[in-house]
This record gives sequence, structure tokens and C-alpha cells, in this order.
Amino acid sequence: MKKIKSERRKLKVKRTFLTKGSCGNTYFYIINREFGHPKLAEETALEPMAGGILQNGYQCGMLWGASMGICTEIYRRHGYSDKSLSLAVKATQHIMTSFHKRTNSIACSEITETDFKAKWGLANYFLKGKMINCYSLAGKWAPEALDAAEESLTFEPENTSQPVLNCASQVIKQMGGSDEEATMVAGFSGGMGLSGDACGALAAAIWKTILDLIKKDEWKSTLNDPDSNKILQSFYNASDYKIECSDICGKKFNSIDEHSEYLKQGGCKELIKALTENYDCN
Repeated sequence: MKKIKSERRKLKVKRTFLTKGSCGNTYFYIINREFGHPKLAEETALEPMAGGILQNGYQCGMLWGASMGICTEIYRRHGYSDKSLSLAVKATQHIMTSFHKRTNSIACSEITETDFKAKWGLANYFLKGKMINCYSLAGKWAPEALDAAEESLTFEPENTSQPVLNCASQVIKQMGGSDEEATMVAGFSGGMGLSGDACGALAAAIWKTILDLIKKDEWKSTLNDPDSNKILQSFYNASDYKIECSDICGKKFNSIDEHSEYLKQGGCKELIKALTENYDCN
């Protein structure tokens, strides 16, 4: 019975990938439906994460989608709270461990062996069958990812000595986002699950911007999205062209407490300001 369920999950994800065309959108979609709560606009808004944030080769889009799917369910169960923000990070770490076990990497560029920013990068991705490899990976990881998602919801939050602060959630709040939206991106903090990789605050700002444009029917999916690229340029200007959290902060965070303390002391304040100060949510 378990094998049959596993094969059904693989097939479902492959079919979804063909329909959605984006790994992040696919995994956000699949996990939301696994828990019985579709969120079409929110799922679509994750498309710019494909290719590792605007085809820059960082964390695989499947991870952004899986994290958001889990964190959305965490909000439904626990609301917006210190517990939710802590669980979001812990759950995202768990899903990242599952993915790394399957792929030996979390980076899109390493998994696809593709530099999408190279002159013929995108063309080679399709011509050399890399797209088929991603399609195959999406199916193979599906049973493990959905099991990891369910497991993560049984975890207890990390013990913390102070209120939990979260860079990605702060971005959403400063952009006028809801408690639910702030929780949905909470797993992105510290470079996703405190991993020190590409900035989660950047990903949150891109996602929120595209989500609001979708809701106003003012966004069209494109490989070279001008709205997302504008945010990326503002981010680069503020970060001295650094994008990985560990480079920007000069460290990797070992705990949620450590990350909260860093933000409490003003860490990333100017960066978050650069991502949000010109945003118009009306």
C-alpha cells in the first residue's frame, strides 16, 4: 500500500510540473493540496524562485515551494506566533535535509549543472535535457518531501529566550502583508532554514511584490521579470552585491535565538529598508 501511495505521489507531481512549468510553484501547489487548502495566487507568485532566485542558481525552487507549503499549514494550526516562526525554521531545515539527501546539494546550479546567466545557459538547459532531469527529480523526491512535510508538523519549536524575530517575516509586515503571509515565508530566514545561503528577505520581497501584482491582474509570467529584477537591483545596491546571508551578515546562525538577537541589534535593518521602502501595496 505504501509503495502504491508513493507511486501516486510521484505521478501527481510530474503531472503538476508539466502543467505549472515551475518547480517552486509545483511544490507549493502539491503540499497545499496534500493538506487540503489550495492557494492559487500565492503559488503562482513563487515562479520567480525558479532557477534558484531569478535563474541565479541558488536554492532550488522546489525548496522554496516546499517551505512555503509547510509554513502555510503551520499558520493554519498555530496562527502568527513565536511558536509558528520557530516551527517554520525547524520544518524548513527538515525539508532541506530530505532534499539534500536526495540530491547532495540544495543549489540549482549544481543540481542542473547549468549557469542560466551564461549566454547560452537557458538554451543548453533545454537542449541538453536538463529540464527532463528536473522533471524526474521532482517526481522522485515527491514521496520523501511529502513525508518530511507531515513529519515536520509534529515537531516541537526550538526553546528560545526572547521573542522570535524573522527577517523574511519582517519584510512582509513592512510591505503591508498579513499575519498569514508573514508566517508563510518564515522558513526563509537566515538564508532559508538558517543555512546561510541566498537571502530569505530578498525572496520574501520578490514573492510579496508578485503576489500583489497577481491579485491586481497586473503581472504576466516571464523568464526576465522586470518587477523582480528591480527588487534584485535594489537589494544588490544595499548589500554591496552580496546575496548569500552568511556573506551579508558575516556569519551563519546556529539557532533561532541567535538570529533573533542579530535582528534585535539592528542587523539587516538597512537591507530590509531597501527592500521595502519604495513598495506601494495600494
